[in-house]
Order: sequence, then structure tokens, then C-alpha cells
Amino acid sequence: MKKKSALGILVLIMAMVFTMAGCGSSEEAASASADAGTEAESVEVLVFAAASMQSSLEELEAAYEADHPEVDIVLNCDSSGTLKTQILEGAPCDIFFSAAQAQMNEVEEAGLVIEGSRTDVLNNQLVVITQPDSATAVTGIEDLDKAASLALADGSVPVGKYTRRALMNLGVLDKVDDPAVYTTQEVSAALGGVEISEQGNVSKVLSAVAEGASEVGTVYLSDTYGHENEVKILQTVPYDIAGDIIYPIALVSNQDASEAQQEAAADVLAFLTSDEAKAVYDTHLFDTNL
Repeated sequence: MKKKSALGILVLIMAMVFTMAGCGSSEEAASASADAGTEAESVEVLVFAAASMQSSLEELEAAYEADHPEVDIVLNCDSSGTLKTQILEGAPCDIFFSAAQAQMNEVEEAGLVIEGSRTDVLNNQLVVITQPDSATAVTGIEDLDKAASLALADGSVPVGKYTRRALMNLGVLDKVDDPAVYTTQEVSAALGGVEISEQGNVSKVLSAVAEGASEVGTVYLSDTYGHENEVKILQTVPYDIAGDIIYPIALVSNQDASEAQQEAAADVLAFLTSDEAKAVYDTHLFDTNL
């Protein structure tokens, strides 16, 4: 009887060991399955945004991802003209945030803007900048011809186009339908031969002035945020000279996007146009009172 009892206890112990091992395997499998499910739900949202938006969008990106860890916002910041071309040539993009209406219009005319998603979010202002210790004779857009050198974005870049529009309104350049047609060489000639360093986006104009490569330059007011020790503003150009500088945003048709990515993009768009986001834009010197 004792032998049978001992044998029975041994069998029972072995059964319990196998059962516990089986439970452990099941729990591990369930955990692995859950992890795999979480990874599968993670999505990227591709945001193409004007270079002048970079600092504010990086702040908003961090805030959104903190509340939505399953979403990875991927920023591509450059001139709106460059971004427009990339989109039209088929680059995957979920959201386009342009520094001008013209570039967004071209994307919409190509049938790539999701209907009903386009909205105007911000206004900006053109400013003339120099280094903090500069002894430049330039006081603003009206006397750029006094500059020894000027950093200027090309006409395909919105800030370059707005600068040309301001010069047209001041009578420095003849009025045409599209200020972007004026080449850098033509602008230089109109300013009496001022040496112009042509730049591909507004951030590069800012750097050229901050680093002393150019005496003065034209950027947006928002671009000076965080660079107060590197540049000083000579003039904030009035709207009646440079015009309104409106920033539209829209969802872009992305053939490569999954349903989850499309849903995430719509939610990111809603966040970027929310009151919370507008408070950040205000801090970065944009005007949200459209």
C-alpha cells in the first residue's frame, strides 16, 4: 500500500509539473501574440511640411506621439515647392502643410487632395533680418539696395515669391501675374546689382544671415523663433506690401497607405488644426487669427 501510495504521489507531482509547464508556454505564446498584435497596429504618418513649420511641428509631434505611442509621425520639411514636386512625382505622403496656396492648389488640381480635408490654418509675416551686431545701412524691404549682400530664396520657394511680390508692390520690380517668374539675377539687377546668395528654402536663408555669409535676408517672422541671439529683425513687412502669407493643410491621397494609416493620418490632421496645436503655433510667432 505504501509503495502504491508513493507511486501515486509521484505521478501526481509529474502531472502538476507538466501542467504548469503547459500553462507557462500558453502564457508566453499569448504574450508573444499580444506583442505581435501591438507591433502590427503601429503605423507611420508621413507629413510633408514647409521648412518654416519644422520647430513647431517637432513640438507637436512629441506631444501627439506621447498620447498615441502606436503612431510614428515622420516629418519631411523643405520648401513647399520642393515638397509639391515630390508629391506630384509620386512620393508617398499623408499630409501636406504648405506655406502658400499655390503649391497646395497644384496638388489639389492633380486630384491628390482628399476632398473636404483642406483648410487654412496660419498666417505669417515677411521680415528682413541681419546679424545682431550688424552695422548694415538697410532698414527694411524698401532699401535692400543698400545691402552689400542679400540671402534670398528662389522664386519657387514661397518666401522668395513673397519677397518678389513686396518688391513689385514697391515699384522695384514691374508687376506681373506671378512674381515667381523673376530670376535671382533679375532681382539683383533691379536692386542695383546687389550680390544675392540664392537659397533653396527659408531655413537656408536664415542660416546664411546668422552665419554672416550674407549681410541681410528675408525670412518669415516665425523663423526667428529660437534664433533671437543669432539674428535681429530690421523690419516686419506690412501685409499690404508682402500680402497675406496663408498656410493651408490637407490630407493627400497615398496609394501605399493601409486603412489604419489613413485613419491615423486623419486623426493627426485633426490634431494639427486643433486649438491645442494653434496655441503652439502662436508661441512660434505664427498668426492663427484667420
